Order: sequence, then structure tokens, then C-alpha cells
Amino acid sequence: MTLGSRAPAAAALLVVAATVSQEVGAAFAVGLFATLGTAGAVFVRFAIAGVILCAAVRPAVRGLTRRAWGSAGALAAALAVMNFSFYCAISRIPLGVAVTVEVLGPLILSVVTSRRRAAWLWAVLAFAGVALLGLTRHSDGRLDPLGFAFAAAAAVSWAGYILASARTAAEFRRVDGLALATVMGALVIAPFALLTVDLAGVWRGDIAVLAVTVAVMSSVIPYSLELLSLRRLTPAAFAVLTSLSPVAAAVAGLVILGQQIGVPGYLGVALVTVASIGAVRSAPTGSAEPLG
Repeated sequence: MTLGSRAPAAAALLVVAATVSQEVGAAFAVGLFATLGTAGAVFVRFAIAGVILCAAVRPAVRGLTRRAWGSAGALAAALAVMNFSFYCAISRIPLGVAVTVEVLGPLILSVVTSRRRAAWLWAVLAFAGVALLGLTRHSDGRLDPLGFAFAAAAAVSWAGYILASARTAAEFRRVDGLALATVMGALVIAPFALLTVDLAGVWRGDIAVLAVTVAVMSSVIPYSLELLSLRRLTPAAFAVLTSLSPVAAAVAGLVILGQQIGVPGYLGVALVTVASIGAVRSAPTGSAEPLG
């Protein structure tokens, strides 16, 4: 499969822009954890993004079919689980490491849907990269298995997000489905957020500005661009482009958070990125059609 023949350049650029925005937003989100907790950070991000999206597109709720509501609900569930797991991961392990493990979700999706045995060789290469990431330690010299476990949960839900986004793009015009799903996701995560949020600190001006920035960069911009791109890209081509996320995350973690993951860590990022691209490009040329 060649990207040039399957996906318009404009749609591909949307995914790249979404990837950069999302990883920079994730780096900023780390600054919210002390005050809001991980669940609180997810809730505030979803709530703000939901308000912005609903104000912008004014999604119609009357007359929606059961299938449309089901698509939005599935997307909301995928978003909630993926982002909660991911925030729990980056509160424990470096951003670049967490995203590299998370991208295994799209990779495994590509391998499973491929009819070629060569795809499994890419999977082996990816897991070798993750093994190298296992050598990445905190500044105190310890590993954090729970952080890796949360990143793995985010990987599974990311695969679900790709499928749910494609279906939502097919059921809704513009980004109406995303707006509804974001609000639904906020409602799902709200009870958990109440257990961790520091109510005294949530009204601080710097926290409010940071929360809005994270919501726009991590939800409004990337999910809107991805949903629009999925109208023109196959899920396989989309996975190729999102596999660049570990590189963007490693750079964002280094520049914004000062996170060094060492030579083994950066080599692991490179291996997983190459494996993800290789696995998707090895898929049969006549596989999936664009959804939507």
C-alpha cells in the first residue's frame, strides 16, 4: 500500500498536525495532575472541549438513530478509557515511553487485519522496541510496571478509538458525533474526578489557563482533525500516520518536560515507529476503503 495512491495529501497533513498538537498537549497536561489528579485532568479537558465543540457545531440530538447514538457512545467509552489510562501512565513513566507503548494498539490492529505473515515480523520488532523501553528508569533508578500497564491499557483502547472514530465519521456530519462523545465522556469520568480534584486549587488562574490549553490542544484540535481525515483515509493509512506519535511524544517530553529516556529508550521509540509503519504498509493494497 502506498500512501500517495490511497490518501490525499491534505488529509495526511491533518493527521500529522493532530499528532503534534496532541503530544504537546499531553506534555502540558502533566502540570494539571498535582491539582486535579489524573481523572480530574481528563474530566476538565473533556468538559471544556465538549463545551467548545458543542458551541461550534451545535450538534442535533433529535432524530438521531439508535445506530448513531451507539456510535457516539462507543467513541465516548473509547475516549474515556484511553485518556484516563494514558494520563495514569504519564504520571508514572516518561511521555515518550508511554506513547510508544500506546501505539502498539494501532500496530496490533494492523497486524491482525493483515493477511500477510510478514506483518508478524513487524510485531516482533515492535515488541523488541518495547523491551528496550523496559530499560528506561526513573531518576531514582526504579522501574514502574504499573505505568507500563496503564500504557498497555491505553494501547488497547486506542485501537478501539480508531474503529469507533471511523464509524462515527460515517454516521455524523462534520464533528457532531465527536462533540456528543466528548460530553458523554466527561459525564462518564465525572464521578472519578470528584475523588481526586483539589477544589481549592481548581479555580486558580494558571490552572484554568493550562486546562483550556490542554483541552484545545489535546481534544478539540486533534480529534476534530482526525475525524475529518478519516473521511478520506483508510484506517490502515490513518494508522501509518499516527505511528509517528512516539517520535512527537519523545521530542515533546524532552523539550517541555526535560525527560531524558536514554539511548535504549530512544532506540525503542525508533523500533516501534518503524515497526508500526512497516506493518501497515505490508497490508494488502486492496484492503480497507475510507470510512465515511
